[in-house]
Parts: sequence; C-alpha cells; structure tokens
Amino acid sequence: MTNKPGLPDTGAPAMRAFVLHPRLAGRRDGATSVRDPQARLTEAAGLARAIGLDVAGAEVVPAAAIHPRTFFGPGRVAELAERIAAEEIGLVVFDGPLTGGQQRNLEKAWAAKVIDRTGLILEIFGARAQSREGALQVELAALQYQRGRLVRSWTHLERQRGGFGFLGGPGETQIEADRRHLDDRITRIRSELQRTTRTRRLHRENRVRTPWPVCALVGYTNAGKSTLFNRLTAAEVFAEDMLFATLDPTMRAFELGGGRQAILSDTVGFISDLPATLVAAFRATLEEVVHADVILHVRDIAHPDTEAQKADVVAVLAELGIDANADPRIIEIANKIDLLDPAVRTRIRNSATRNDRELALSAATGEGCDGLAVAISKAISVGTTVVELAVPLTDGAALSWLYRRGVIHERRDETGMAQLKVALAPADVGRFHKLYGAAG
Repeated sequence: MTNKPGLPDTGAPAMRAFVLHPRLAGRRDGATSVRDPQARLTEAAGLARAIGLDVAGAEVVPAAAIHPRTFFGPGRVAELAERIAAEEIGLVVFDGPLTGGQQRNLEKAWAAKVIDRTGLILEIFGARAQSREGALQVELAALQYQRGRLVRSWTHLERQRGGFGFLGGPGETQIEADRRHLDDRITRIRSELQRTTRTRRLHRENRVRTPWPVCALVGYTNAGKSTLFNRLTAAEVFAEDMLFATLDPTMRAFELGGGRQAILSDTVGFISDLPATLVAAFRATLEEVVHADVILHVRDIAHPDTEAQKADVVAVLAELGIDANADPRIIEIANKIDLLDPAVRTRIRNSATRNDRELALSAATGEGCDGLAVAISKAISVGTTVVELAVPLTDGAALSWLYRRGVIHERRDETGMAQLKVALAPADVGRFHKLYGAAG
C-alpha cells in the first residue's frame, strides 16, 4: 500500500483552526452551491483535517449581507474575534470566497491567519500532487490565485526596489517586481505543461492502437472511486475516508469477461465551488475523461448531500463539454449501498435494474460489483454499427483487434480471407481502417 499522501511530518503540533461557513440571509449557502449549510460545514472541516489542521471548532455563521471590507458586519467580526482569542486559534478557515482586502482585514481584526475555500483546496492539492505534471498544474493555479492577491500576500509592498539610476525615473515598486516574477514563473510553467500535454496526447494516441477501451472514473471527492478502482484492477491505489485522497490520475487494465479487457482511469475527485483556476489547470489531465469510451460517475449514495454532489459533478463535466444527461457513455454508479437502511438499499437497487445507465453497488464489500463489467460492455456497444470486413487470415493482429474491440456477428473463412460482420463503435471503424487498412 502506498504511503498516505499529504504534508511532511515536521513533528510540530498541528495548528489550531476554526472553520466557519457563511450563510447569507435568504440563501441556504453563502457560496455558489445550494447544498445544506451544515453539510457544507462538515465538508469544510474535513478539508481542514485533510491538510493536517487541528479543528478546534466549526460553526455556520449567518450574515444579513456581504460587508465589502470584512464580509461580516462589525458586530459579528468583533464577536468572532473574542472567541478566536479565547480559544487560541491560529488559523480561521472561511468556507467561501474572500477578496484580498477582506482576507487582510479579517486577519487584522482576528489576529489570526485567514484562508478562504479556494486557498484551502489549493493547499490540499499542493500536498497531494505526486507527479511532476500534477505539481506543475497545482503551482500554476496557486500562482494565478496569488497574483490577484499580492496586496494581501506581502508586507513590503510600499518599498521601492531602487535601481542604479542608469535609466532614470523612480525605482520599480516591490509589488510590480513581485507581479513580474509571478508572471515569469507562470509563463515557464505553462510552457512546461504544454510539453507534458503533448506527451500525454501521444500516450493516448498509442492507446488507440490497442484494442482496449478506456473507462474513466469520475465523481465527487471521497465517493469511493479509488476503492472501486482497486477492486476492479486488484491494484493498491491509496484509498481512505479522506477528501482528495487521490489527485494524480492512475491507469490499470482490468477484465471485462469473455477474454476482453479495458483500461480503467482513476481521476481527481470533484468538489463544490472547485476553483476555476484548478479546473483550467487540470484540463489536460481531465482530457482522459473527455476521450474515454465509458465514463463511470461514482456517487456516495449514502451521503446526505448526494444529490447536490451529483449536481456539482455534472457542472464540472459540462465545463469539459460533456452533457451528463445525454451522453450515452456515462454510467451512474450508486456506491456505498452497504451504508443504507435495508429498505432504501432495496429501492436503490430496484431502480438501477430498470436502467442500463445505472448501477448500485458497494466497492468496499463487493456487493453488486459483478454486474459492472456487463454494464460497461453494454455502454461500449451503444451506438455501434455493423460493418462487413475482409481480413487476411495471416493478419492475426487485425483479427485479434476486432475480436477484442467489437462483437463478431458472422465469420466465413475463404480464399485466405476472413469475411466478417462485426459490430463496432463508429470511432473504432475509423481506428481499424487507420491501423490495418481499408479492407472490407
């Protein structure tokens, strides 16, 4: 089993943190989602613990309106300041977006470090990224986030970086120098990511030459994707009851039955209000989902906010150009049915049996997993077309490709050729002709 990903163990005691979720009057949520405020607070506390913080308290804090300087009104800010001081809180996690000015003003008022939801998620991603590409993607998102907040990130902004006077005029201000440094680093990272993107594209093109379809796991963080990945592939990908336990994508082969195989890809978990910079940074990685033959949307069906989590995943897929309600490649997997009451479990399983695009199972116990290979095979066959092909009997590679990738309806061997009627996905018809010629 791989080591638990996260921050290095420095031996120092964990920072005491207070997690607050703002709830605006007239809305269930102070951020952009419509989920239950208490569920959002619980999730935010889990995010804080995932980064190694000692969560000393968590609270939903109501707000009549957004105060431009401190988000909350002066009275609420003063009330929270007393509590933060009394409990010796070193960090306040604000489960929502803050402007740079609001963050700076709250830090002054509370005499504690303040980090908003975007900053916290970036910290977690930075701790979890194991591959070079993942680390670069996270750093790019973090630099873009920091660039817009230089006014709060530095304490020396009023200094002048005095030049030698050769060019005349005032010296460059420190904030300008800092911004220029960030812009240079952003440019270098983008250039390096372009190279890794080209490499990933070549790897994907090489996989097209194999007869194996690709299945991509997607879902809300902690929905059980890695546990399902391990069960299907007998791998040892890190899987724990922890938000963002997996960040870097992993690929393994697994059996579909009947001698057929497929490639399973485990991807980063989605989350509500995922920073736009992160979605953009990970777009190259998430292209594995865009180009997958089957997309397995894993849901934690036992979670109280499972419907809101589904909506968040659907929204991210839409940003990738995938319509979750119409794309025939998507199979929705109701995971963790072992945690449901028997009556609810029966209802969920009965509902799934009536829909080829739904499946109910428990990746932890294995219940219902035996039907997943069948469901994937059906999804691969959706939209197939029957074509007639003539393949030389000596071309074992082409014949093997067709048997693995398609469904053979008829075969006649005559005059050194195999006359085949085979059902293939339209894309596979083009792949076959590209790889083995225009026989047929």
